[in-house]
Amino acid sequence: MRKSYVPINGDGTMANTLTIQDFFKRFPTDDACIAHLFELRFGKDFGCPKCGEIGKFRKLAKQPAYTCNCGNHVHPMQGTIFTDSHTPLAKWFYAIYLFTTTRHGVPAKELQRQLGVSYPTAFRMAHLIRQHMAGVDGDTTLGGHVELDETYIGGRKRGGKPGRSADGKTVVFGMLERGGDVMTKIVPSASQRSLLPHIYQNVKQHSTVSTDEWLSYRNLSKAGFNHGTVNHKAEQWVDGIHHTNSLEGFWSMLKRSIRGTHVHVSAKHLAKYLGEFEFRYNLRHSPQVMFDRLVESF
Repeated sequence: MRKSYVPINGDGTMANTLTIQDFFKRFPTDDACIAHLFELRFGKDFGCPKCGEIGKFRKLAKQPAYTCNCGNHVHPMQGTIFTDSHTPLAKWFYAIYLFTTTRHGVPAKELQRQLGVSYPTAFRMAHLIRQHMAGVDGDTTLGGHVELDETYIGGRKRGGKPGRSADGKTVVFGMLERGGDVMTKIVPSASQRSLLPHIYQNVKQHSTVSTDEWLSYRNLSKAGFNHGTVNHKAEQWVDGIHHTNSLEGFWSMLKRSIRGTHVHVSAKHLAKYLGEFEFRYNLRHSPQVMFDRLVESF
């Protein structure tokens, strides 16, 4: 696979983001996008599966495909989120660019406006890009010092203890490695039965873990973790090395983005949005490679 493009400032230092000028310089046309995708997926010296000739493919004039001298066709978009799409690849690339240069996400209405496509097309594109972001991010086992917390998204909370009543809401469990990645899981409840299997599966045993006082976490020390708590009910936010402030910050950003950008996210599609925000958070130290990371992974 080709090495990721890294934007460089005029003084030779690494740029923090891929600017819109850089983007359109790299991908001015649909043909430029398809050529980039072909090279990423097959390389410059791709041998024809039919005749064995190397490097003899040329772009077809009226199709997003390449042909060998023997007449064999190769379709770079086949097997990607672009498969069977009638939307020009340049618009897909620009949509991916928008998703990787925003902190708060891109609503389908904004894609519709910027790309000049119908709302159903924009809606479908947005969800396919989110799914792809989640797939590329994947799940990496967490270790070192990990913060654990659950939150509630959507619906309407009626009564109950603050933060523990999930009436009409979707329960989301989060695990965040200090200085590293965040991982979220949609769970049926905040019970031990729902939370502990995710901890055992995704957090290395003997790691230090920090939680609040919720009873579902009370047996983590017995399970081999160095467990410490803070008591939010008593307005205790930090106890030595233990706090959940980093994960609370992620929840805060996520909820602000949903309210401010998307207004509402249904339970049906929430996992895709979580994957999108995880992807951006986990590449927060190198945002300039987000676009290429997504395109190179097809």
